[in-house]
Amino acid sequence: MSTAPSDPEGRAGSALRPVPETALCTLYHRAAEARRPDTVLRDPKAVELVDRHDFPFEARFGRVVPALARLQALRTAAFDREVADFLRRDPRGTVVCLGEGLDTQYWRVDNGRARWLGVDLPESVELRERLLPAAPRHRSLAASATDPGWLDEVDPAQRVLITAQGLLMYLPPEEVHALVARCAARLPSATFVFDAVPHWFNRLSQAARLREGGCRAPTMTWTIGSRALLADPRTVPLTARHGWFIRVLALDLPDRRARLVRSLGPLDLRRRPAA
Repeated sequence: MSTAPSDPEGRAGSALRPVPETALCTLYHRAAEARRPDTVLRDPKAVELVDRHDFPFEARFGRVVPALARLQALRTAAFDREVADFLRRDPRGTVVCLGEGLDTQYWRVDNGRARWLGVDLPESVELRERLLPAAPRHRSLAASATDPGWLDEVDPAQRVLITAQGLLMYLPPEEVHALVARCAARLPSATFVFDAVPHWFNRLSQAARLREGGCRAPTMTWTIGSRALLADPRTVPLTARHGWFIRVLALDLPDRRARLVRSLGPLDLRRRPAA
């Protein structure tokens, strides 16, 4: 897909703020992993989008790092699995994607009956609507995930699954806690699926600069260690695992108890399924 005529150099999105710009970087790596014959995430819509859009991905973000692409795809696959399980239980449920960016989950998981609501910053929604086709039963709302207004768009009488992929770690801790509390109060029967990173992962991401003029990753302001996670009395005891990069958890909002969906660590980057 070519960029709009008003953007002749094909640099749509290059002036986005750091957090929205991660949508393009994530898309770039996700498509690269999806091209592999032994991929852990089949995502033809992402491949199509990167192939048809003339944004200078490599010049902006550097060459694809296979381990990073695999890590992002494994995280995405964990979210896909939870959404698919939810839709099997509640085929007409509502999926709310906070910080949706250019995620193509709808095309990977949709069952033809569910309602989808994507919530993201205005510049990210504008980019998504320009690059991705309109989809039945899916709409995007230009708002911050921390803005209580988006909750007015969700019917509390419906079964709801809220996802926040690659989002909460970029929010201040007090905003993360307020967001969860707000969702629990307004959508008491919902489940909130999110990912968390350890403290050291932020330091590592800040130290790693992307090559060839690439952008620097935004600072992760909400990180958590295994001990703190396990010590929280509201959290179901999780199996201790050293060296994890990302943990995906599902939070049952009525009682604020979480279960571990997937823990991604160094071994996951070295293992690949048979082609």
